[in-house]
Amino acid sequence: MMKKVLIIVSNANVIGPNNRRTGNFLPEVAHPYAEFAKAGYQIDFASLSGDTPYLDALNLAGDPDNLAFLTGKGWEDMQKAVKLSTVDVSTYDAIFMPGGLAPMVDMPDNALLKQVVKETYERNAVVGAVCHGPVSLLNVKLSDGSYLVKGKNISSFTTEEEDNYARADVPFDLQTALTEQGAIYHTVAPWGAFSIADGNLVTGQNPASGKGVAEKMIAILEA
Repeated sequence: MMKKVLIIVSNANVIGPNNRRTGNFLPEVAHPYAEFAKAGYQIDFASLSGDTPYLDALNLAGDPDNLAFLTGKGWEDMQKAVKLSTVDVSTYDAIFMPGGLAPMVDMPDNALLKQVVKETYERNAVVGAVCHGPVSLLNVKLSDGSYLVKGKNISSFTTEEEDNYARADVPFDLQTALTEQGAIYHTVAPWGAFSIADGNLVTGQNPASGKGVAEKMIAILEA
């Protein structure tokens, strides 16, 4: 049977005291989308509010996977993302949360998203996230009361990367927050591609890591 992946995207388009324009970071959606499509999976989009999501980093449209996403079915489908509360997530084999600064606005404390991540993880479906997307894992408590990330090998956009990107705009430091909830944090040099799997949980460090996260998710789904 065809595997099903639900990409859950942010609806935010500004962040921080200076109202920095933002959205979901194009390659962090497009590169994983390309891998899931190559694997023959059904790919659906949901957003937290059901409004049309925003894309950031359109200046990177020259990249082949990014261009294919923008001009093909990907962006067309993403614009029609349904409201997460209307989706039966239990029918999906995996969920994936791309980054961009946008998730730092509406994903840290969204109660429904936390419930979806918890339930998906606990039924042993695959949970993936990249860059700022792992903010979706923050504050998720499992049935035993422990934080999802506690004792898990995790990566995300790092403190060092944020210092040179959007420190003045983000409400908190993601690496610090994940570590404080018990994550075993892994990183490579800034902007280097890095992804890591721990059981059915897959995370990646930055925009260069989206492809690797999807590849690891696919490997788990095909095992």
